[in-house]
Amino acid sequence: MTQDVEMKEQAAPSNSLPSSSPSTLHHLKEIASLIETGAYDREVRRILRAIRLTMALRQKLKASVLSAFLNFALTPGSESHSRLSSYLPKDDEHEMEVDTATSAAQVPAKHALPELEIYCYLLVLIFLIDQKKYNEAKACSSASIARLKNVNRRTVDFLAARLYFYYSLCYELTGDLAEIRGNLLALHRIATLRHDELGQETLLNLLLRNYLHYNLYDQAEKLRSKAPRFEAHSNQQFCRYLFYLGKIRTIQLEYTDAKECLLQAARKAPISALGFRVQCNKWAIIVRLLLGEIPERTVFMQKGMEKALRPYFELTNAVRIGDLELFRSVAEKFSSTFSSDRTHNLIVRLRHNVIRTGLRNISISYSRISLADVAKKLRLDSVADAESIVSKAIRDGAIDATLDHANGCMLSKETGDIYSTTEPQMAFNSRIAFCLNMHNEAVRALRFPPNSHKEKEGAEKRRERQQQEQELAKHIAEEDDDDF
Repeated sequence: MTQDVEMKEQAAPSNSLPSSSPSTLHHLKEIASLIETGAYDREVRRILRAIRLTMALRQKLKASVLSAFLNFALTPGSESHSRLSSYLPKDDEHEMEVDTATSAAQVPAKHALPELEIYCYLLVLIFLIDQKKYNEAKACSSASIARLKNVNRRTVDFLAARLYFYYSLCYELTGDLAEIRGNLLALHRIATLRHDELGQETLLNLLLRNYLHYNLYDQAEKLRSKAPRFEAHSNQQFCRYLFYLGKIRTIQLEYTDAKECLLQAARKAPISALGFRVQCNKWAIIVRLLLGEIPERTVFMQKGMEKALRPYFELTNAVRIGDLELFRSVAEKFSSTFSSDRTHNLIVRLRHNVIRTGLRNISISYSRISLADVAKKLRLDSVADAESIVSKAIRDGAIDATLDHANGCMLSKETGDIYSTTEPQMAFNSRIAFCLNMHNEAVRALRFPPNSHKEKEGAEKRRERQQQEQELAKHIAEEDDDDF
């Protein structure tokens, strides 16, 4: 085995492992020192910065690098070190010893901080998920959650929130999401007792996702209504919460609230979270159609969404025209897409809206038309169906007409001036309220340095703060690529 290692060293070019692995290991050591500083100074922002830097190194993680980092961060032979090392593949073990023997020998054994130990769990878990080793990832995530239950420190909250997310993701990828529902509820209760608001926020979203995955909408709504609410600490978790709430409201026929939640989630989501924004737009399009609105063409032409939203564009076109036959053909053509998106049941509800739209077009075009012609144009089965649909549309105010039962015809009234009503005023009022609400949320989202009004910062602190702000601006757009 030693000869194989020596042959690898001779055959490998100078820019392969020695240039990539040591640099990655060096970055991980810097992140570890940042976590230590944050733990000793009790500065949560340093922990958050360490997580952002870790996500930037995610594609460069290797088993040899992680083994070397575990030897650096944890005490060799300790329980956590042995457990985490067992999850890593042993193929590159000798390679690791050759590359990092000097660096590991320079660091004396020490008692690892809880923050550093939890970070090691997070690092190994991310590596296992990226390598698609889901069974090992499940074992690692369960061990990390068991360790987290014994740690109650504010500096661990951000790391714990990430572990909760990957814990649920591992079981979802293996199709065993129902197994951890009780454990998630217990973790949410623990986070509530410890006043871990970020943990509560993350676990509530994971529980809602768990319930919605199995179509348990009533249980999800009961949990959501009774769970404690507070000001959002994470924009990403708030976006997820709005999306799940929009789905619940849609199933409960509360389309107005659902539309507001889904559109707000799509607007607040990061640009890099394309898949999440596509899902939000799919549900928002269906909800707007159920409300009787026709989404603008620009909704379907958003960058990177044209192909994914194509079935919904054709569906919208069928609803806009009011052609029931075209609607049926589109629903059959893209039935597999609608089933995978879990919007098939909502599209079944749209049939009545298609008929109403066609009936509205007929009432605008004809001042008098027989019910037999209405049934023929709408492709209904009988005149009796046409009569009941017309009478219901008149009663609901969808069309301004009267029904002549004796002669079997529909009489449309003249279209009035819409500007003589209060509808324009209501439209302007809703737009003004939206702009004011967006301004207030932007003001609340502004970040200010702590205690800036109490003490003046020195030159060194100012440089450090500016450096952190630059790094934040650099990573803010890509910090949630794996979250969504």
